[in-house]
Amino acid sequence: MHAIARTKYLRMSPKKVRHVANLIKGKPVLEALNILNFTPNAAAQPLAKTLKAAASNAIANEGTSKLKAEDLAIKKIYIDEAPTMRRVRYQSMGRVFLLRKRMCHITIEVEGEPEREIAARTAKPRTKKEGAEGEADTAEQPKRTRKPARKKATGAKKTSKTGAKKKAVKKSAKSTGGTKKSAKSKTKGKAEPAEEKKKKKE
Repeated sequence: MHAIARTKYLRMSPKKVRHVANLIKGKPVLEALNILNFTPNAAAQPLAKTLKAAASNAIANEGTSKLKAEDLAIKKIYIDEAPTMRRVRYQSMGRVFLLRKRMCHITIEVEGEPEREIAARTAKPRTKKEGAEGEADTAEQPKRTRKPARKKATGAKKTSKTGAKKKAVKKSAKSTGGTKKSAKSKTKGKAEPAEEKKKKKE
């Protein structure tokens, strides 16, 4: 995957821009940007701007999910001469000096490979024999079926036991409740005559 970005009619001489462009030829994009950020020359700024544009073009064409700035490297840099503006400076004794204001065009080409292509190249190619053996193995092996998972019934058993115990306790409580009531009634019947005796004595 490659992409191109251009800056045209830059108001700098091509000679001055080429000095800085030689520092980043053939280097990865991130490394080249670091070099340009710490280069004091005036040509470093337009070169960095053009390089960022080329990298963003490549990423936009391929997609951010497949291609990243780390995968890109500078393939080519062209610093071409643009039209020169001619001006004059008047001097003494009727003389005129010619001034040439030079311009240039910057062209940067960036190249990189998406992640899927890198993975495909690193994988070993299959031979015909290996492919045939693999197909035979897959044909011989039966399809595996998943066994149903065993359910642990420990919790259910515990709850059933405790429920049965509670029910038994309730039944026993009900049965004992009747006996208690009868006992109370009996004690009440016995206590009445004792109270009557006290009243009589008084």
